[in-house]
Amino acid sequence: MTYAPKLAAALSGATLRRLAHWRRTGAGRGAVLIPEISGTRPVLYSFRDVVALRTCVKLRNDTSLQKIRRALDTLRDDLQERDHLSSYTLVADGSSVYLAEPDQAVDLVRRKANVVIHEMVDVLQPFYRDGRHIPPLLRPRAHVTVDPAVRGGMPVIEGTRVPYDEVAALLRDRVAPERISEYYPSVTAPAALDAADFAAYVDSYDPPKEPREAAAG
Repeated sequence: MTYAPKLAAALSGATLRRLAHWRRTGAGRGAVLIPEISGTRPVLYSFRDVVALRTCVKLRNDTSLQKIRRALDTLRDDLQERDHLSSYTLVADGSSVYLAEPDQAVDLVRRKANVVIHEMVDVLQPFYRDGRHIPPLLRPRAHVTVDPAVRGGMPVIEGTRVPYDEVAALLRDRVAPERISEYYPSVTAPAALDAADFAAYVDSYDPPKEPREAAAG
C-alpha cells in the first residue's frame, strides 16, 4: 500500500503545502522527509513515512522548523543515524529537539547527551495542530482502522478488508447507510457513516480552489 499526498496529509496532520516544503532540499539543508516510495510525481508515501510525518508535525507544535532541520542534520550527519525517521523517538520542548534512547537522551540542536526528558509522546495517539484534531493513526474513526498488515495500511472498515473510500463512494451515490450491507455484508450502517465522515476529513486536505476555478465550479 502507498499513500497519495492527500491521504498522507490527513493521516499525519501535515498540509499538502507542508509536505511539499518538507520534501525540498537546498541552501545547505537536507529535506525533512523524502517519501521512500516515490519522491517525484506521482509522489507516494509509505506507512513508515506517515509515522515519521506525524512525528514532524508534533515537533512543529513545540519548536521551529529551523531547529527541526538542524536536529535532523545532526541525527543524520553527525550521529550517522541513517535508519528511517520513523525508527527514532524525537521530542521537543520549545528550546530544542531531543533523540530519546533507552539509556540517554541527546539534545540534537545543542549536541548534549544525557539530557532529562520530562514528557514522552506517542505519535500514534491523537493530537491537535493548527486548531485541527488529528485522529489516532491506527483508528482514525471508531469503525475505521489502519493496519500495515491489512491492505498495506489502507484505511479499512474495522474487522474487514473493505477500503473506507469504497464505502464512502456508495454513500455519495445516495445509497442509504442501512443498505451498504447489500454491497458489503460485513459493513454496518454505523461503520458506513464513519467511513463517510473519515472521507470528508481526508477531503478537507484538498488545496483551496482558486477564485476563478471556484466560480467555474
